[in-house]
Amino acid sequence: MTRRFLAVVAAALAGASAALCGTPALGADAVRDKQWHLEFLDVAEAQRTSTGKGVTVAVIDSGVSDHPDLSGTVLNGTDFLERGGNGRTDRTGHGTGMAGLIAAHGGEKTGALGIAPDAKILPIRVFDKKPQKNARIGEAITYATEHGAKVINLSLGGGIDPATLSAVKAAQDADVVIIAAAGNKPEDVGITAPAFLESIVAVGAIDRSGKKAAVSVSGAALDLMAPGEDIESTGRNDGYRSGTGTSDAAAIVSGAAALLRSKYPDMTAEEVVARLESTAIDKGKPGVDADYGHGILDLVAALSDSAAPSASASPSTAPTPTRSASAAASSATEPAGSTTPFIVGGVAVVVVLGGLIAFLLARRRPGASP
Repeated sequence: MTRRFLAVVAAALAGASAALCGTPALGADAVRDKQWHLEFLDVAEAQRTSTGKGVTVAVIDSGVSDHPDLSGTVLNGTDFLERGGNGRTDRTGHGTGMAGLIAAHGGEKTGALGIAPDAKILPIRVFDKKPQKNARIGEAITYATEHGAKVINLSLGGGIDPATLSAVKAAQDADVVIIAAAGNKPEDVGITAPAFLESIVAVGAIDRSGKKAAVSVSGAALDLMAPGEDIESTGRNDGYRSGTGTSDAAAIVSGAAALLRSKYPDMTAEEVVARLESTAIDKGKPGVDADYGHGILDLVAALSDSAAPSASASPSTAPTPTRSASAAASSATEPAGSTTPFIVGGVAVVVVLGGLIAFLLARRRPGASP
């Protein structure tokens, strides 16, 4: 608890800053080939047993714009920047990119494919082209919880306030899985808020070779790693974007959580997180460590019935087929660039520290680092 507590205090004092939002990509015919993370994670095999059907994932971000690869996937959400908005306005492309990584369905071999293509996206817009001070993250989490989201994706970071702490606790009590970007260098020196909270899964990024990406931060609060370098996804104006950062990695893990929640509808949020962590591929120092957390996401292992879900978690689909040999990953690397927008919530630590300590002491996930 001491390490986690120190990480929390450091992050609360540090705040966060703005970052880049990705670059335009090629046309739809070339997109699927550029999505190297699909082969790396053996997504085709994972989707034999689950596609995320019946699960709503809230994307708290810059909004989600219309895109052919997301047709029929995006629900009407809400907009905390423009009164009466439904969350389906995105002026940066960031939120649309995260939604695509989670639930794009593309064509048979063209366009973007998400981890959970049959999941629904609930868009909640909390920032625009520039980072917003005191962004309404707590209210956004509350909205997601009250509107049926079983997974919440937070590909953003920054300060924290009592409203956010309260909303996260309420989501926890409502059996919602919350996934958040761990933070990007050089803007961040450790796991940022709200990812450092105990009931939130903090996700870092790996590169094509499976090593920790240069942009990804380290810290005791880190939980999982997933692909986060040169990640192709949906973008604005029916186009595509390529991004590097823990934003993309967090969205991929949110898709993984949707697959689990779909296949095992009786599995609790805590059990979903435990499954993702316990089946992760250990990397770095043996066991849980500050650079890789529990390890690298292993989609097929997480969905395998042999991973022994709890007695209450009965599968809603056929048993998982035997996994094929691990797909080879390219060792090519390119210069890293952050794609996680960070939102500053300037609240004095003295205001929230007492509640924060109580919140962190409330519960620890099974297998979490000491």
